[in-house]
Amino acid sequence: MSNEIITRDNERIKTFFRSLDRMLDSIEIALTDYKPMLNGERFLTDVQVAESLKISRRALQVYRSEGRMPYIQFGGKTLYRESDIQKILEKNYRKAWE
Repeated sequence: MSNEIITRDNERIKTFFRSLDRMLDSIEIALTDYKPMLNGERFLTDVQVAESLKISRRALQVYRSEGRMPYIQFGGKTLYRESDIQKILEKNYRKAWE
């Protein structure tokens, strides 16, 4: 066993901290993409839906008003079931001409 003093300049320590940084980056990405479930269903905010569909929040509001987009209004917050959004996308899918 060596009496070497381990400092932050030690290559093993540098490698260890680089590994920790990579793990933290992975955790941050996972948490950013995490959407909690309620009874097996994920709910999205109007900001999340508009961003996902690449439309404005105003367009989303028009879709709600026209009855084209199902939603939940609760305590001043508008929520959308992820499964409803998926159904709408599948219903409006058009195959390319062959």
